[in-house]
Amino acid sequence: MAQTAAGKTIPRLANGKPDLNGVWERPYVPDMSRDNGTTQKGPGTIPFTPEYARIFKDYDPAKFDYTGHCLPQGLTRSMNSPFPIRIVQTNDVMAILYEAWNVFEIVHTDGLPHPNNPDPLWFGHPAGSWDGDTLVVDTTGFNERTNLDTAGHPHSDALHTIERFTRTDGQHIGYEITIEDPKAFTRPWKNTRVFTLRPDWEVMEYSCEENNKDFTEGHIK
Repeated sequence: MAQTAAGKTIPRLANGKPDLNGVWERPYVPDMSRDNGTTQKGPGTIPFTPEYARIFKDYDPAKFDYTGHCLPQGLTRSMNSPFPIRIVQTNDVMAILYEAWNVFEIVHTDGLPHPNNPDPLWFGHPAGSWDGDTLVVDTTGFNERTNLDTAGHPHSDALHTIERFTRTDGQHIGYEITIEDPKAFTRPWKNTRVFTLRPDWEVMEYSCEENNKDFTEGHIK
């Protein structure tokens, strides 16, 4: 254990960096624009460009929602999920295991740069580095096949996210994400929330069934 600048005790790895290991409960964030007080703090209004404002206005999940076909949620929608995550951290790598969709993300925390000309991915290409006691995860190289959240806020293939993980005490991580996308938004914007350590929880198996009869028999599209 060691002290933060605010004088609170937080666990640390042998190399002195804050220890983020554990199973974490996160607030459900279906709409990243909202400011829900203690649950999350969003910008209030998403600063869409005119093109992406029209895309969001026309969004109708009853017509199509990619997650209903078991396609990956993508980075932000996975982080917004109400299901827990497990963080597995070593001196130079952090893995985030998402219960939802049983997907994972591997972040090198030693400052490795982004690859040149990366293939567009559902979760993008993360690059981690430390800013004092805060782990900063800079992610680019996304495809444009996901939404930011359940509300359907869209993004383009120019999406760039900057996540900041700050262990504030023995039980909590402060989480902040900055969203940048010059095609979709007129300026960067942020969402913040707090994760709570749950040593009594474990990440469970999650199964998304592709043979969904509600889809195949036309009950929902």
